[in-house]
Amino acid sequence: MLLTDIIRYNLYHYCRNLHLNLFIMQRRYIKPALLVLAISLCSFTIFQFEKNQILQDMLMSVLNQAHYSPLKVDDEFSEKAYKLYIKRLDMSKKFLLQSDIDALSKYRKSIDDEVNNGTFVFYKLSADLIEKRIKEKESWSKEILANPFDYSIDEEYETDGEKVKFAASEEELKGEWRKMLKYQTLSRLDEMLTGQEKAKAKKDTVFVEKSYDSLEVDARRKTLKANIDWFKRLNKITTKDRFSTYINTITGLYDPHTEYFAPKEKKKFDQSMSGQFEGIGARLQAKDGILKVSEIIVGSPSFKQGELKAGDEIHKVAQGANEPQDITNWDMDDAIELIKGKKGTEVRLTVKKPDGSFKVIPIIRDVIEIDETYAKSAILNNKKKIGYIYLPMFYADFTRNGAHRCSADMKKELEKLKAQGVEGIIVDLRDNGGGSLQEVVDMAGLFIPRGPVVQVKDKRGEVHVMDDRNSDVTWDGPLAIMINHGSASASEILAAAIQDYKRGVIIGTQSFGKGTVQSFYNLDQYLLPQFDTIRPLGEVKITNQKFYRINGGATQLKGVMPDVVLPDPYAFIEVGEKEMDYPMAWDEIMKATYDEYNTINYAKVKKASSERTKASAAFKLIETESKELKAKKDDSKYNLKLEKFRAEQKQLRDQYKKYDDLKVDIKGFAAELPGYDKEVLKNDTIKLNREIKWIKNIQKDNYIFEASNVINDMK
Repeated sequence: MLLTDIIRYNLYHYCRNLHLNLFIMQRRYIKPALLVLAISLCSFTIFQFEKNQILQDMLMSVLNQAHYSPLKVDDEFSEKAYKLYIKRLDMSKKFLLQSDIDALSKYRKSIDDEVNNGTFVFYKLSADLIEKRIKEKESWSKEILANPFDYSIDEEYETDGEKVKFAASEEELKGEWRKMLKYQTLSRLDEMLTGQEKAKAKKDTVFVEKSYDSLEVDARRKTLKANIDWFKRLNKITTKDRFSTYINTITGLYDPHTEYFAPKEKKKFDQSMSGQFEGIGARLQAKDGILKVSEIIVGSPSFKQGELKAGDEIHKVAQGANEPQDITNWDMDDAIELIKGKKGTEVRLTVKKPDGSFKVIPIIRDVIEIDETYAKSAILNNKKKIGYIYLPMFYADFTRNGAHRCSADMKKELEKLKAQGVEGIIVDLRDNGGGSLQEVVDMAGLFIPRGPVVQVKDKRGEVHVMDDRNSDVTWDGPLAIMINHGSASASEILAAAIQDYKRGVIIGTQSFGKGTVQSFYNLDQYLLPQFDTIRPLGEVKITNQKFYRINGGATQLKGVMPDVVLPDPYAFIEVGEKEMDYPMAWDEIMKATYDEYNTINYAKVKKASSERTKASAAFKLIETESKELKAKKDDSKYNLKLEKFRAEQKQLRDQYKKYDDLKVDIKGFAAELPGYDKEVLKNDTIKLNREIKWIKNIQKDNYIFEASNVINDMK
């Protein structure tokens, strides 16, 4: 190594340590002049290193200082990082060879050294390898699908990537590709043959029968198109995307919810949390490389402008008076990103109307609300009039005045239902993955007077009790909370608090088991002005706290077990936090001080529900479904001989057909929109029809029906 290289290397790592110290001091709001001067002096050196090096260094510094359980970066760390990265690099094992894995395995104990030294030999080798292998495989689909498969061969294809090994040779891997493409073609061919057989059986239907050979060609053509589209997406993966995957392997060792977000991904996350984005207000769909308008959102910029209509094809997009870009054959997400933009800016769309004419439509962007993410309610009629509130997530947008907050929206829905004279409330948190911690505390306060809702413990071991400090109670009547395996984080806090207070009945299946709290750290805030050229670095979401029930137990890993447990389609399949890579452990702390309610006869409620579910044909069917799902998960192989494949598919269709009984209206159970909503939506037929469809689905939901029965049992 040359002397200049040694000086540069040492100076670089000296600067890295200064950055770490700067982070510590900035967290304490100290701005030491000497430290600023020192970093300024060595800034010329840092600029000679890649942005990735600085990003990784900043990330590791923040992780070590902020994470609830910092890790020691050693050989054990390296081994775990290697295994997790290889798993994510080629999950299906359709690109890399065993020889590639052997080449990469030489670094399985040196990733820690590379992290500490700011080098990326392993990452660069892996990125080059996977890109090379993807390019090599791109022609395989065309080559393999050019001729019919031999459907008389009795062979099997394993669809679960975890159950197969990396191919030992190119020939073996190509054989796996042949099986994969044959399986995909068979799926389409069986669907076409079955559809034609059904049409033929309907004597009153006129149809043109296609020959087997014609259908087989069509099936291969569709399979080829699907694979071409797949490779388009693979080829769009950028160097930044690959590095984010690598970085998130490092963060993933800390826990499943610590994650790096590139600037673009953070923007998407914020939009999902707030239920809002800035754009034109049109729902879009892509088909055959063309972006088509499927719906105009009432009240949106597109609606107000008036010229863009459902059925229009968008061919070009221009930012104001700039040159338009042709978006035909673009990836749908990229095209939508081009159309979206900041409030007040203009986008000009060149659209093709259904009559074939082209028109340039200028639209001024504005804030669009995604109302499907917000709380909404219905009135259930099952002996009593019962209020039902669906909450898909614990959303909050703290960036704008007057923005939606789920606790405030929940209060509005409760008041709306109270005005309709409901005798009980069901809050549906199924598949609600969580969200704002403060929102769940405020929401719990709608059902209880002052008191603790959740306990939060930081990395120093200090416990903070988050209380509801508002003595007002919006709803003090019978209450049921519905949860399932998809209910996580904030959903579990609310369910656990209601359960610990004995304020209501928790009904459904065991929840997900996420008992950790994350905060975002913007890496740019730790960069001095001298480093502006490498901004933006992005943000990192770090687990810095754990939350606990007020009874002292964590929901981490164990989740919340319902008071009334209902049959579950996934009863025999392991799901939840415990199945994720490197989850944090369960533990418990001291119980908080609170008073329990004594108004619910839980023994009576449980007994009555148990008797109903045992006698219910629907829930018996769900129990059967759970066993069949487990059997299918265990047996993930498919026979690729046409006759056997079709026989297996028919058996599965017949098997699933009996579950149609779960999708019918339930006798004696009805649902309707609250009167207020009917009045508001009477002039918005599109949204009204969407809500009516939602209401119809409620009337077929056996879990909601049983929750309403539980409400009936509570008085």
